[in-house]
Amino acid sequence: MGNILEVKDLNVFYGVIHAIKDISFTVGEGEIVTLIGANGAGKTTTLQTITGLIKARSGEVIYNGDNITQTPGCKLVGRGLAHVPEGRRVFADLTVYQNLMLGAFTRKDSQAELNKDLEVIYTRFPRLKERLNQPAGTLSGGEQQMLAMGRALMSKPKMILMDEPSMGLSPIYVNEIFDIIKKINEDGVTVLLVEQNANKALSVANRAYVLETGKIVLEGDAKKLMTDPQVKAAYLSE
Repeated sequence: MGNILEVKDLNVFYGVIHAIKDISFTVGEGEIVTLIGANGAGKTTTLQTITGLIKARSGEVIYNGDNITQTPGCKLVGRGLAHVPEGRRVFADLTVYQNLMLGAFTRKDSQAELNKDLEVIYTRFPRLKERLNQPAGTLSGGEQQMLAMGRALMSKPKMILMDEPSMGLSPIYVNEIFDIIKKINEDGVTVLLVEQNANKALSVANRAYVLETGKIVLEGDAKKLMTDPQVKAAYLSE
């Protein structure tokens, strides 16, 4: 299969600060690809630029064969590109059900089709079904992460960008979230994963790119990078 995402010579600035420096990478259809790096390396900025939340100074983002570099983020969800942002960003005052339905906002399906997909979400995230009428702000951090992922899946994406899904979660929830990421991918959804827990990210990914101060300094097969001395010293120390 070909590449579903190609980032070419991307440069992003915050004022005079050169945050992303001429990076290029690809994500093949059906892959899990991870971006790892320290805080401030540019991982979140990269995802936000891909989904149109931040404008690139130069370079291109090609998604599913189309140049989306100048496409507003609000138009990308309907084209099958979903973003699970850092910090979950659920609508705290809305119920779990309402949050999930907002994920399907761009869809034109019948209510029967939406209900069918909701049942799939309930099967994958049983806690969400138990808390359907509960305000999202009352959920635990792990449950809110599941809700953010479920909301993204309700858009029926071809590809999901996930930003720090394990941040702030207990070890039990971390393991559960990564198991879900694998299952989402097995169901045919391509995943681009930004994650500070490099051990977990590399364990589920096919390939990885290492970012340092806005540059890609290393790339390759995820399992091989787990044994790379440079990666082990910088990111995999216990």
